[in-house]
Amino acid sequence: MSASFSHELFETDGAIYMGSQRDPAGCRVGLFGVPYDGTTSFRPGTRFGPAAIREVSSGLESYCPQLDLDLEDLAFADLGALDIPFGAPEPVVMAVQRATEAVLALGLKPLMLGGEHSISSGAVAAVAAQHPDLVLVQLDAHADLRHEWLGAKHSHACAMRRCLEVLPSQQLLQIAIRSGTREEFSELRATGRLVAIEQLVQTLQPLRGKPIYLTVDLDWFDPAVLPGTGTPEPGGFMWNHFAELITELSQHNLVAADVVELAPMLDPSGVSSVLAAKVVRSLLLSLGNY
Repeated sequence: MSASFSHELFETDGAIYMGSQRDPAGCRVGLFGVPYDGTTSFRPGTRFGPAAIREVSSGLESYCPQLDLDLEDLAFADLGALDIPFGAPEPVVMAVQRATEAVLALGLKPLMLGGEHSISSGAVAAVAAQHPDLVLVQLDAHADLRHEWLGAKHSHACAMRRCLEVLPSQQLLQIAIRSGTREEFSELRATGRLVAIEQLVQTLQPLRGKPIYLTVDLDWFDPAVLPGTGTPEPGGFMWNHFAELITELSQHNLVAADVVELAPMLDPSGVSSVLAAKVVRSLLLSLGNY
């Protein structure tokens, strides 16, 4: 990593995700954190998510038996935490876009750790500029299709609305959304973007070969297994549902991903952080081995 790259964009103090290196030379995936929760609408704390994921990652095995892949066989870089401005979300989204562009310019597939979901549109914009036919796949409890929330257009409640504005293909699949307004669900049904969990594999199979960006809002998981999130929603999903998605995505061209909305201080047991770190392991292996 050049001195200017690390100094201008990322802070590299603190923990590092297990098995990673700081120097992106020879790597296939570039992981970075965005410690921002300026628009959280219920319980804050997602700014601590990236650090928590890194800190607990050493408690996991590097080997994934489901994929039969090992992080020890993958060269990937943990570039650090994005140096972001405090306050309004718009400058943060722009900083995320520039950082993602820099990661792509290094020839790496980006994996972003949040932070809250408002940051995703910046990364999607950068990836979509390189892949105009990009398909966005969303795991989330919430539709996130509001045009604005409490006067803010870049609230995390508007994350997918903002992503659609920078997604040339307009291909967005929203997997098993279970919370939203009447208007959001009317749109989900009318557009066909809402995918039932039972139809997950069937819906994704025709997209093999197309570039995919996966955004994982961790509140998609049931609060019974992941209580450490700011807007928990009962009726969610378990690890086996995520594993089914990862098995299918191993046949796809996954070009980028993010994992957002972990609020580790809301789960003193630390289990939420461990689950999030395991999600990250699956995504690193999926990004690095297509």
